[in-house]
Order: sequence, then structure tokens, then C-alpha cells
Amino acid sequence: MSQFYTPALDNNSEDPFIRDANNRLVRRSYWLDMSDPTVVLVMVNGIGAHIPNDQKRAHLEDIGRGHLVKEICIQEILPPEK
Repeated sequence: MSQFYTPALDNNSEDPFIRDANNRLVRRSYWLDMSDPTVVLVMVNGIGAHIPNDQKRAHLEDIGRGHLVKEICIQEILPPEK
């Protein structure tokens, strides 16, 4: 599995992405209490918008929302080179 996103602890100790020494989410209930549409919104336009797709994918699999990967991890389409 890919490396999880790890926020800087000095910025916000209440960050919902913080993990413990065993790499488990500290605020797991924050994510589990959300509906699927809310998770999509948070990961696309909210606090997860700046996270790379591979880390988003790892996070979604960890919280049992792997079925949302296609909605959240949108591929960037590059124009053909000339």
C-alpha cells in the first residue's frame, strides 16, 4: 500500500489525517461518521484537495471507502506533444 499523507504536527494537532506510531488514524471516527458524498467533497474541494492521488487512494482504502477512488482521484489529461 502507498505511503499515507502525514501532516505537520506543529500546524494543527487536530488534523484528521494524523496517524499514531502504528500508522492508524487518530481521528478515525471523523472519517467513518461522514457519508460518501461528504467524503468526496472533503477530499476534492476541502482539506484533502492538496494531497497527491496516491496518498488519497491509500487513505480511502484505509477508511473503507476504496469505492470512491474514481470520483476523488481524477486523472490529469495532458495534451499530446507536438
